Amino acid sequence: MTARGETFYMPAACLTKLAERNVQNLTPVLDWTEGNRPFAIRDSFDQRLRTTRRLLLEDGSLMELLSTADGMCSQPATPGASFVAEFAEGPVKAALADLSPLRALLSITSGIARSGRLALVDDEGKTRARAQLRELESSSGNAVILLTPQGLRGYDTALHDLVARIRDCGGTPLAAGNLYRMIEPASTGYVAKPRIEVGREETALDAASDLITGYLPVARANEQGIIADLDTEFLHDYRIALRKIRSVLSLFKDVYDPEQTAELKARFSALMAQTGPLRDLDVYLLGQQSFRDLVPERMHSGLDRMFALLRHRRTVEQATLAAHLRSKGYQKDIKALARMFARRRKLLPGPNASRASYDLACELIWKRYRRIRRIAAELNARTPDEEVHELRIECKKLRYLMEFFGSVFPQDDFANILKPLKKLQDSLGLFNDYAVQQTKLQVFADDLGDDPHKLEIAQNIGALVIVLHQKQVAEREKIIAAFARFNSNKMQRTIRELFHDGKEA
Repeated sequence: MTARGETFYMPAACLTKLAERNVQNLTPVLDWTEGNRPFAIRDSFDQRLRTTRRLLLEDGSLMELLSTADGMCSQPATPGASFVAEFAEGPVKAALADLSPLRALLSITSGIARSGRLALVDDEGKTRARAQLRELESSSGNAVILLTPQGLRGYDTALHDLVARIRDCGGTPLAAGNLYRMIEPASTGYVAKPRIEVGREETALDAASDLITGYLPVARANEQGIIADLDTEFLHDYRIALRKIRSVLSLFKDVYDPEQTAELKARFSALMAQTGPLRDLDVYLLGQQSFRDLVPERMHSGLDRMFALLRHRRTVEQATLAAHLRSKGYQKDIKALARMFARRRKLLPGPNASRASYDLACELIWKRYRRIRRIAAELNARTPDEEVHELRIECKKLRYLMEFFGSVFPQDDFANILKPLKKLQDSLGLFNDYAVQQTKLQVFADDLGDDPHKLEIAQNIGALVIVLHQKQVAEREKIIAAFARFNSNKMQRTIRELFHDGKEA
């Protein structure tokens, strides 16, 4: 009977050291199985598996998941599957249920694998302990050995000695190390939400420039994924990074020269505008099932025809955006912007450039908060959609300001404010989505031209618009309740003390 231990990894070169010396009078015997096979380590672009200490290994025709918490599970690989939903049912798919369904599992690295075994034998040739080996040699030339020690009943000491020797020879537990970095050092660089620390006494100009410098690489890191159309989250992350940059330029009042600020806002807005049509189509197509759930089944055929037309339009828009991102004009402009904020010699200071970040943050956040209270004070069942939309924009700006300056304020107080603010934003976002969807669906119906199924599609869209309007009305009530929680007496005191030093406005 054997007992599996935790899995270790080490550079392939260290295996020689492990195999060449006896372990407490036991002789190591290394044996490789004949034949190689392809392997790939797979993860999402944001490397959710790596950050949760899991390794998804496609080894030949087998998919294996190594987890520090749950050990190892395996199932046959599903050829051509990129998303967890496309995997065949099995223990690996079940164990990956927490991953985003929108993220493709990409090949982080690939190469050739082979299997073997290292046994510790006594003078009589009897095995006392062993380790299952797997060598992974990536196409870049880096090679790593995975070792899983196995003890035999009655020989616990031999297993203990084997594990100690593995550690001495450079073995690192999978739970404590970073296998990705060893086998493919370039694969661990992407962070969707970079942590950018702003100092209390740091000038506002430096703080704004640091934030923009931090988000520009995030946008650029997603370009190739958008071009290759690997999954829709590449475009989503790209747009968020650009939106954060535009928000810095808009919210950091008078930190840069006004004319230069206007020029920079125009340049980044132009970059953003190119992505809008594709993102709109992605949102509709990703919500296909939820739209179908809103109307009776007899209306599904018309919606299915509508989504078929949207998929065709998406193919065209994706090709257009990919060509734009590959173009010399785009590459020249984005590189010039990156150089400008990296070197900063051409950045022109505005009246607030030299102010301390803490002072400017208090002023900006306090003013934004008071503006939100004024707008929301009149909120009721008859408030025009435009005013609700304005409240949504102001809440988004407040949250961005708080996130930008988060490092200069007490974290517990910040968290207590952000939690109800996020809930208010969620309701405002749904309200806006329902409103926008109604308008765009009606425009789509009006633009069907000579489509042979125009009547059926238009009728089904009309039913969908009615349901969306009902959901929008219901969401308005939730907004009123969410704002009441955000605007509680306790929250007002916390915000005033944090950003206005307890003084009356």
